Amino acid sequence: MTRSRPVLVAGIGNVFNGDGGFGVEVARRLRTRPLPQGVDVTDFGIRSTDLMHALGAGYRTVVLVEATARGLVPGTVSLVEPGGGFGGAAHPLDPVRLARENGRVPARTLLVACEPSERAAHPPWEMTLSRPVAAAVAEAVRLVEMLVARETGRLLAGTPG
Repeated sequence: MTRSRPVLVAGIGNVFNGDGGFGVEVARRLRTRPLPQGVDVTDFGIRSTDLMHALGAGYRTVVLVEATARGLVPGTVSLVEPGGGFGGAAHPLDPVRLARENGRVPARTLLVACEPSERAAHPPWEMTLSRPVAAAVAEAVRLVEMLVARETGRLLAGTPG
């Protein structure tokens, strides 16, 4: 019997679309920090098919990290769980939905979302985060670390995930 891996942290987004690179930047920073054994941090960028396949690799929890418009103040970091109302932010869950249709998915899915800035006049290949979103990266890193600690602690304690 193979043991499931505790947590996948998935940075999602397009680095060529300004604030769309938020999840990728959070994943980059997390990869430089100590995390519990069994926690994988991956920059999936725009590779949703790769993410869909990774979701079937035996993880108990997936933490998706992405800039997602939810109608909040730019730079607002929020934790969203399916069933808790993603509002218009359904697209981060598309790989989860596809993975579920094609087999096994983690028991728990969390989304760490950051409200992007509206940059109506930004160039099409902008590779920098806006000030409010760049400032939110550290907060998101702390939130993901707290979630990872909670999820791995829960699994180590034998409590259902």
